Amino acid sequence: MKSYVFSGASALVLGACAYEPTPLPIVIDQQAATNSSVLSPVQYQDPLAGYTYRAPTGPRDWRSVNEEQTEGN
Repeated sequence: MKSYVFSGASALVLGACAYEPTPLPIVIDQQAATNSSVLSPVQYQDPLAGYTYRAPTGPRDWRSVNEEQTEGN
């Protein structure tokens, strides 16, 4: 158990001592994506625009429902 803890701690210590810093992201590309002159305006769309209420009709006999849904009808 102690060897697992020691190996995990040593990996963290060696990783923290790495010489190369992580490079910064390219900011120019990110600024071009957020430029308001490039983006089109967002218009509101009602999420319930095509909704129609369908109330449950209650339990029916499964044989008659199957007969109604056959390809021959």
